[in-house]
Amino acid sequence: MYRPCIVIPYYRHPLTIATTVARLKPFGVPCRIVDDGSGAGSGAVLQALARDEAAWVEVVRHDRNRGKGAAVMAACEQARREGFTHAIQIDADGQHDSADLPRLLQLSREHPAALVTGVPIYDASVPRARLYGRYLTHACVWAETLSFEIRDSMCGFRVYPIAPALAIWNEGNVGARMDFDTGIMVRMFWNGARVISVPTRVTYPPGGVSHFRMLRDNLRMTWMHLRLLAGMCLRAPRLMRGMR
Repeated sequence: MYRPCIVIPYYRHPLTIATTVARLKPFGVPCRIVDDGSGAGSGAVLQALARDEAAWVEVVRHDRNRGKGAAVMAACEQARREGFTHAIQIDADGQHDSADLPRLLQLSREHPAALVTGVPIYDASVPRARLYGRYLTHACVWAETLSFEIRDSMCGFRVYPIAPALAIWNEGNVGARMDFDTGIMVRMFWNGARVISVPTRVTYPPGGVSHFRMLRDNLRMTWMHLRLLAGMCLRAPRLMRGMR
């Protein structure tokens, strides 16, 4: 049985979450939003949203900010308890084009063991530093996997098979914050999951809120890549045998 739901990690995006949810509603997929310690003001927006869309939206709350990864995985835990098999992750900030959701879902239905992920097609709104920085991560990921199968590990618009994703998460080796998206994708690949890429449009809305902290998060990403490179060395013989 294939039964998907939408999971949205939410941390202080009160101006965009209602629009994001409205764009997802026509697809008829249940939605689980995790309020990752946003505080009273931003949390109140979610309370109103959950009340107005109670038929398909449910909100899970963290009393403190635990990070994007912790929020996504909390939603996946909730979804598994409710009998869902797959989780469509999408960010709350309105960057992702929800019109591409049917394509991701169709591929996920056809390949239920795969991690299906968006590969961004940016418009002119993308910050140049953010764009160029991604190429360094791409090169690191290709080295960590000895493969070019993962075309983009940082896009937050993707479909997880819930059970394998939670199994990786519960091993305790995936970062909970800005290092989450890349870390869990590489480790799922190591565990044999196929990664299927779907081009998707990404835009940076005017006045958008970014929670990326240049020094702290770059240090976190550097530490993640060092650990993944070390893990690749241990797995290199197996990865080379199964090169794809």
